[in-house]
Amino acid sequence: MAGPPPPLNDVRAAVAAALTGLSPGELVLVACSGGPDSLALADALAYCAPQAGLPAGLLTVDHGLQDGSASRAADVRAWALSCGLVPAEVLTVSVDGPGGPEAAARTARYAALDAASDRLGAAAVLLGHTRDDQAETVLLGLARGSGIRAAAGMPARRGRYLRPLLDLPRSTTTAACAAAGLKPWCDPHNSDPAYARSRLRKLLPTLEEAAPGVTAGLARTAKMARADADLLDSLAASVQAVSKDGLLVAVVATEPEPIRRRVLHSWASTITPRPYDLSSRHIASLDALIVSYRGQGAVALPGGVRVRRSGAHLRAD
Repeated sequence: MAGPPPPLNDVRAAVAAALTGLSPGELVLVACSGGPDSLALADALAYCAPQAGLPAGLLTVDHGLQDGSASRAADVRAWALSCGLVPAEVLTVSVDGPGGPEAAARTARYAALDAASDRLGAAAVLLGHTRDDQAETVLLGLARGSGIRAAAGMPARRGRYLRPLLDLPRSTTTAACAAAGLKPWCDPHNSDPAYARSRLRKLLPTLEEAAPGVTAGLARTAKMARADADLLDSLAASVQAVSKDGLLVAVVATEPEPIRRRVLHSWASTITPRPYDLSSRHIASLDALIVSYRGQGAVALPGGVRVRRSGAHLRAD
């Protein structure tokens, strides 16, 4: 007897592998927008979770950014219940935070997922990011000059969030939906040129045509960069440079530049109310107060914070 079509089998295998770290009886949820990636993921979870002895449910976030979004979210919930994903909930959020619409939507989405996961006692939440999403994330980070951490892309696991599909192309999830008879929703924001990721999504096939394998190569680069970045972050975290009077210049100055800049970024993130707006330019200016101080004035950080060098310390005003 023939098995499931290869795309369907590939998605199920990826989900089954992600579930191996969970204990029977632990609740696993899937975040599902109704798009092809998350819908294929949710369908695979509905298939795999019972075999692993895991209760499984679904969360869908209604950002309220498009006409009919509440109705679509309700349809996703109804579909989830029909295939045994219980609990299934619609999380309605308000997108009005800082950082632009994409960042604000992401912040609101994860806040809602965190709160619901805590309330329901979920051990894991599956996210539908694919290899294509990973490649786009790496390219966006490189374009912004955000360093090795940006090149590391998205982790396969962060806390309870799991990304089982990072090694699969978007074409596989689309084909898996077709094989399962699912009708995914295509978010118009994904093709809206107003969004940087949407513009890049149109460009990536051109890059793939010019250099076959570029998407997979970027995903492999992300894995290697993540290992390097994790090591550097660990080394930076061991530097004891913070005192009650500020950041100790002499301690930070002895560190290699990659460690020094991480220490500065970590410290700066604790003293500004807008750490998400810290850029490489801000960190470079702080670094100049450490290694090339010539009496220059204070460095302005996001949120109105100013950092100056005073004696043996960097201090925030």
